[in-house]
Amino acid sequence: MRKYIPFLLLVLFFGCEEKLKPTVVPVTGKLPDQESWNSTIVFSDSGQTRGVLKAGHLLVFNNENKTYLGDSIRVDFYNDEGEHTSYLTADSGIVDNQTNNLEAIGNVYAHSDSGTSLWTQRLFWNDKTQKVTSSVFVRIVSAEETLEGIGFQSDRDLSNYRIFNVSGEARTTR
Repeated sequence: MRKYIPFLLLVLFFGCEEKLKPTVVPVTGKLPDQESWNSTIVFSDSGQTRGVLKAGHLLVFNNENKTYLGDSIRVDFYNDEGEHTSYLTADSGIVDNQTNNLEAIGNVYAHSDSGTSLWTQRLFWNDKTQKVTSSVFVRIVSAEETLEGIGFQSDRDLSNYRIFNVSGEARTTR
């Protein structure tokens, strides 16, 4: 029995060694420079909060100057006095890190604190002009009207908007 002990120890030693090696999976495609979950990004100018973005999943690619947002997003917008004016939700989005422009994608809903609501599948926020635009079908509902069309432009609180190729109805109060 004693002469088999060194043999058994060698079998156990070499048998366990293979099981302890980690599995190596080759990585293909591009990897993000940063990745996080349940993230919050604050956009400010001269110490004044302009927007607060929350995303379930965030991927930053420095070489593209892009941040990809997924697992639902919400952006709250604020006016020059720091007061909340509106919010936007979407399935996902893309932020241009150089311009702070945002493209919201999929089940986009925007709502102003004054009561105007907007639905579309794709919406763009231009940080320089402080305008919201879309080139696809939009539906907007306010106390005065319900409008639909292809193409849209508005200020950040949805108080001054234009819909292109419009259809819908306006209600008048007497």
